[in-house]
Amino acid sequence: MTAISNPARPRGTPVANWSAPPAPQGEVLKGRYAELAPLSAETHAALLYQSYAGHDAVWDYMPYGPFSSASQYHRWVRDHAGKPDPFFYAIRNLETGHWEGVASYLRVTPQAGSIEVGHISMSPALQQTRAATEAMFLMMRWAFDAGYRRYEWKCDAMNAPSRRAAQRLGFSYEGVFRQAAVVKGHNRDTAWFAAIDSEWSSLRAAFEAWLAPSNFDASGRQIERLGDLTGLVRAASDPTL
Repeated sequence: MTAISNPARPRGTPVANWSAPPAPQGEVLKGRYAELAPLSAETHAALLYQSYAGHDAVWDYMPYGPFSSASQYHRWVRDHAGKPDPFFYAIRNLETGHWEGVASYLRVTPQAGSIEVGHISMSPALQQTRAATEAMFLMMRWAFDAGYRRYEWKCDAMNAPSRRAAQRLGFSYEGVFRQAAVVKGHNRDTAWFAAIDSEWSSLRAAFEAWLAPSNFDASGRQIERLGDLTGLVRAASDPTL
């Protein structure tokens, strides 16, 4: 028997011909400026620790760190690498040849078509580089190409740089969950951002235009800003910025 629609109880738009996408399987993601490989204690921990050493502020908004020694960081990587959720990647800056950061997929929910990017720890050497931006683009591209409908970014609401990064990368602001967690003895309100599949084509074009070699002068300075390109796509902007 076919259900009869009740106009007094409206429902969302039907999602036709959609099936749950796969969970991340650890494909190497490689672009012009960045390469992401599944995080490995043996391959990456010592090199990453070197890139983080002396920069404890990297861990201010993380539930872990800073790490007092290379062996302590190695143990942390050993305990967290290779798990399905969060699924961690190490980030190599192809312009320097060094492993300089980490990011992960988490809250992977194929049945809902939702996946989040997080645990983003970029060393100062990687921050504000083409490699850093391309790493985020490569992860977003994999998610939408795999069939996810929603790609999330969440951060401590006090973390203004992360909120700015989300906006620059094309995530739309969705609000703040108050008293969402306690992290290192401090309250955490969590700011929510997301991009959805209907926005992906335009966001992809924005990233590709920004990452094109022609968008940089001889000194490597950008000509067109990514935030200006993605701002044409975002459904909502963060009112705090």
